[in-house]
Amino acid sequence: MTVMQDLEIIFRDVFDDEDIQINVDMTANDIDEWDSLAQIRLILEIEKRFSLHFDASEIEKLENVGQMAELISRKQANE
Repeated sequence: MTVMQDLEIIFRDVFDDEDIQINVDMTANDIDEWDSLAQIRLILEIEKRFSLHFDASEIEKLENVGQMAELISRKQANE
């Protein structure tokens, strides 16, 4: 399974919507329910699923889902 496929499962779980289809350009503006609380839940689920930890500075720099996938891949490669 690719990082994007795993992320899509996480997004569907966090937002309780089996129809969500993510793409690399997706941002919080694309999902009405994606607020600050949902952001925290997303990060926690992503950290748990991928066994990673993100620093606040890393999270602040992310502009879209594609950048999140790239960050996950980089962190996995460095482990």
